[in-house]
Amino acid sequence: MPNPLIALVSYRLAPGRVTTWDTGAYAVPDEYVAALDRAGGRASSLAGRPDGEPEALLERFDGLLLVGGGDVAPERFGSKGRHPDVYGVDPDRDEFEVGLVMAADRMGVPTLAICRGIQVMNVAFGGTLHQHLPDAEGFDRHRRPAKVGSMHEVKVSESSRLTEATQAAALQCYSAHHQGLDLLGEGLAPIGWAEDGLVEAVERPDGWMVGVQWHPEHTAAEDPSQQALFDVLVARARARVDARR
Repeated sequence: MPNPLIALVSYRLAPGRVTTWDTGAYAVPDEYVAALDRAGGRASSLAGRPDGEPEALLERFDGLLLVGGGDVAPERFGSKGRHPDVYGVDPDRDEFEVGLVMAADRMGVPTLAICRGIQVMNVAFGGTLHQHLPDAEGFDRHRRPAKVGSMHEVKVSESSRLTEATQAAALQCYSAHHQGLDLLGEGLAPIGWAEDGLVEAVERPDGWMVGVQWHPEHTAAEDPSQQALFDVLVARARARVDARR
């Protein structure tokens, strides 16, 4: 039986980002692919904004992984202005990923949303974002330069899918984000918190859809609790394949 096929939406890279290429490109960091490989999944990159309905597209896949990247357009969550530190906005990618999240929820496709992914997930269900955490009152832990990563602790709800997957009440996580969840989207339950109270993990009540603000792929090769997120995603995808037979 072939390994479950997991869809990843790739980054759009500007011309010149790839050495010797004058044109733009699409890519996915290899840490995501390696984590899925270790879990027994097959990664398949989705480039651009394919035509057709997201449901029809997802029918080909057994799971969905939303990866990191640039900021969601503030207009998507009703902001009237744009913070000067907002970067990498790609409205086409926003629209495509929001559609995939909603379709995955309707179809019961197992989904893991990472960093930008959890922000897309929140916005898809009507939530909002802090455009720049260093300027947001109360989030002292996150007052560092944009794109500068660090390790920190996330406390996890005991009765969550996150605890079920990782078998841990607290996780050591690598983060490199300057935005975060503000008002939670409809039907999203908070299940993980940073030391300053920022919600860093959410889940949907039905199926298996989990969003995390940190980058588990960055430390998964050495940290079994982070690799466990990919392991469970692939296990859920495999169970979905078996149930559809």
